[in-house]
Amino acid sequence: MSARILIVAAEASSALYAEQLILHWRSQGRRRDLEYFGVGSRRMEKLNFRCLGYAEDMAVMGFSEVIQHYSDIKNVFQSILNEVDQAKPLVAILLDYPGFNLRLSKELHARQIPVIYYVSPQIWAWKKNRVYTVKAFVSKMLVVFPFEVDFYKEYGVPVQYVGHPLLDDLKPEHEDKELIALKRSRLGIQRHQKVLGLMPGSRKQELDRHLELQLQVAEKLKARHPDLKIVLLVAPTISKTEVQDRLENTKLSLVLLQDEPFNMISLVDGVLAASGTATLMVGLLEKPMVIMYRVSWLSAFIGRRLVKGFFGLVNLLSKKEIVPELFQEKANLEQLTPQVERMLFDDLYRSQVIHDLQVLKTQLGEKGVTSRVAKEIEVYLDRDKVEGAPSL
Repeated sequence: MSARILIVAAEASSALYAEQLILHWRSQGRRRDLEYFGVGSRRMEKLNFRCLGYAEDMAVMGFSEVIQHYSDIKNVFQSILNEVDQAKPLVAILLDYPGFNLRLSKELHARQIPVIYYVSPQIWAWKKNRVYTVKAFVSKMLVVFPFEVDFYKEYGVPVQYVGHPLLDDLKPEHEDKELIALKRSRLGIQRHQKVLGLMPGSRKQELDRHLELQLQVAEKLKARHPDLKIVLLVAPTISKTEVQDRLENTKLSLVLLQDEPFNMISLVDGVLAASGTATLMVGLLEKPMVIMYRVSWLSAFIGRRLVKGFFGLVNLLSKKEIVPELFQEKANLEQLTPQVERMLFDDLYRSQVIHDLQVLKTQLGEKGVTSRVAKEIEVYLDRDKVEGAPSL
């Protein structure tokens, strides 16, 4: 029989990290017996991952938005439990997505299935009471930021720092200036030209709320700076055709790209980005950015009472505003445009932002994250060691 692993990666970034993990195991001859199922991406499905739910469909943000999709999400939750009850997996690997995964951890614990939580929810920033659920039902936390270790140790939660998995995708070619110049030239971009990258998000609802506004900002800046090049970066989880359909009414001339995120981000000088993991990718490549986010009025109302301080990941980790972040009503044409213009054309300001991002980058660990995660899970995968695996 195959050794079964439940993986729940219900967001674009989590699916990327889970894909890295599956690829790592597939490269190990002794791990070809592994069978994967749960929630993931269509790309994971090509690696023989059996999807009971797709990250592309489940990655909804905001309270009212989750309510709208509640029935579908609940059905996926029950499908997972039905599958688990039919054939018990050796271990469950849950990534972020706390509203779903913390409830699932309770059900899995009741079924005596070890739960490894890889990529902690940001409960250290808000909803800290969730740490007690983690302590009760999670066998071990594998965290990606150093300060998370102290947080979980304070509450007596088994924890291991592994570093951030994005580091494993960062390659020398992403910072090779000559290679980048060559790639830009193939897109019709000359060396002296500034390039603005638009990243409206990896979810359909984010496209709905962000894309038109980002295009308006780009149009206004293009009118002021005719040499400015605009590149729209399409997330792997979004259909390129769907984005093209939304561009029919724009007069803006732009380049539409869909590739691995680091490949795309490396080509631009600055980014107007929707808040999310993508902003950390931008930061790792030391690109100045302006962060924006818009949700429904109900989600904004509730969010303001739960989230104190910064919402942009690079600012949250730095504990200071190193790049501008504009939320809800502040994310408008009048306020975004000057911030993006400064990001691109104020050299002194750009130098300071790049320096701050370099400092942040040094705090995220070293490469080899995926192999370290795999090593932490190994003890649960050897049948002759399962009985001696860490207790629940």
